[in-house]
Amino acid sequence: MNPQAKLIFTISLILGSTITISSNHWIMAWAGLEINTLAVLPLISKSHHPRAIEAATKYFLVQSAASALVLFSSMTNAWHTGQWDISQLTHPTSSLILTAAISMKLGLVPFHFWFPEVLQGSSLTTGLLLSTAMKFPPITLLFMTSQSLNPTLLTIMAILSAALGGWMGLNQTQTRKIMAFSSISHLGWMAIIITYNPKLTLINFYLYTLMTAAVFLILNSMKVLKLSTLMTTWTKSPSLNAILLLTLMSLAGLPPLTGFLPKWAIIQELTKQEMTPAATILSLLSLLGLFFYLRLAYCATITLPPHTTNHMKQWHTKKPVNTSIAILTTLSIMLLPISPMILTIV
Repeated sequence: MNPQAKLIFTISLILGSTITISSNHWIMAWAGLEINTLAVLPLISKSHHPRAIEAATKYFLVQSAASALVLFSSMTNAWHTGQWDISQLTHPTSSLILTAAISMKLGLVPFHFWFPEVLQGSSLTTGLLLSTAMKFPPITLLFMTSQSLNPTLLTIMAILSAALGGWMGLNQTQTRKIMAFSSISHLGWMAIIITYNPKLTLINFYLYTLMTAAVFLILNSMKVLKLSTLMTTWTKSPSLNAILLLTLMSLAGLPPLTGFLPKWAIIQELTKQEMTPAATILSLLSLLGLFFYLRLAYCATITLPPHTTNHMKQWHTKKPVNTSIAILTTLSIMLLPISPMILTIV
């Protein structure tokens, strides 16, 4: 892609996100979401592959429908209350429509169907954008309207997301699809706590972004798109493989790694809110996610490549170390000791 065009699309992405995050008026928030959608479409379809074009089309249709629902819910609320302020979403029908719209934008169950397909049709760097930066504006809108949302509806959607994200990820061999279902599962953890402790949702999102960015950048540097390629990378970059194992375990939420912190805090908060059954169900469903993270880690570090593979052994060469990977993986693995400081923010 032309560097000037890439610069324009990147600036548009930053601008759209900033407008949505900093706005108080629903029309401004909607405009920011639209700018975001239009800016990311060329990045998805830049490879000129039929699958990439299909992914861009699916993304455009789903995001347009979600943006129209956001506008519709805000207009319904303004019709009944005379308020265009985002924090004044008080009409129950409007909050219901908005929950559906934001769920479509994020990829929560039952509106998850587009996300794995779009991620599979994109490159790893665009997939990283879709999994992290593109989810920040919708999460912010949920954060600003959290006092008006229906907790029962969000709890049901969250448990279904955690279940489906874990269950569907078990049978995948493509790394991008596995990361897509991992994202759906993590969104379930964020959605269940948004009405009770919105700041905890934001902390969960930040830590999830940190760990997902580390995994995507490692996979991108090793050019891994499927599990069979991952099995042969131990000869190419053994140190990155070892780091990938730890980062995946952190993403699964195993102590004493960083990923344990948000799950621990959310289970604690749910118990305080007398939602122990929901906390128990979510904890058990996280075992499904742990299984496919373990399978990824197993393929990356423990097994020898089988003789039937089509890939040649790739011997490692001296390449410059990516500083961002080093920083992100360190943070993804070692933040648990400072959890008291992080949780004082909540």
